[in-house]
Amino acid sequence: MYALLTDPSAWLSLATLATLEIVLGVDNVIFLSILVARLPPERQKLARVSGLGLAMVTRIALLLSITWLASLTAPLVHAFDQDFSGRDIVLGLGGLFLLWKSVIEIHASVEGPSGKRPTRAMSGFVSVIIQIAVIDIVFSLDSVFTAVGLVKEIPIMITAIVIAVVFMMFVAGSVARFIEAHPTIKVLALAFLILIGVALVAEAFEFHIPKGYLYVSMAFSLAVEFINVRLRRAFKGGRPPGDG
Repeated sequence: MYALLTDPSAWLSLATLATLEIVLGVDNVIFLSILVARLPPERQKLARVSGLGLAMVTRIALLLSITWLASLTAPLVHAFDQDFSGRDIVLGLGGLFLLWKSVIEIHASVEGPSGKRPTRAMSGFVSVIIQIAVIDIVFSLDSVFTAVGLVKEIPIMITAIVIAVVFMMFVAGSVARFIEAHPTIKVLALAFLILIGVALVAEAFEFHIPKGYLYVSMAFSLAVEFINVRLRRAFKGGRPPGDG
């Protein structure tokens, strides 16, 4: 352990891996923020911390089960003229769940509440945490496989995960408030989750879509939407865009 603390390359690996964990956790934070928004305001912070804490425990547990993790890549079933591993099945089901949940949330945002019977606060809280846990297992596979391929020292991997999750705990509240304050951003975020869901299903069928493409397209869409938000504020303030 002392050798790692005094090794500059270990610190560089830690910084690199922590940054990657934060980037790969963007979709997780967006999904969590949208789910938590359904809860009463006084329970949202607890749900965010609980969900991200669960994410940290899940990823560390996967790291400590590297042998089992490696077995997930072995062929498990044969269908549609190709072999599917345990990892493929988890990614495929997770992608379908993300697609279903995102479409439901978009429908609720556009059409309003469906009018179904209200659920109790506690059951709603537990339901949100369970949904966060389910989708985080899917997101964790991506980040954990990245960590294993980049760094060999388990302590560095665990430290990077803890740093990334603590960072996300600090920003998740701001992300949630921003998404709720801007309905078009919320729909855009849900559309991004649909892209991630499609990418996960494609990954299950061995069709790889580089995540960089998804992030770049999302960043471009957000940049355009930020300009639209500023324009709407300018018009609402009664002055034409571009005036001092």
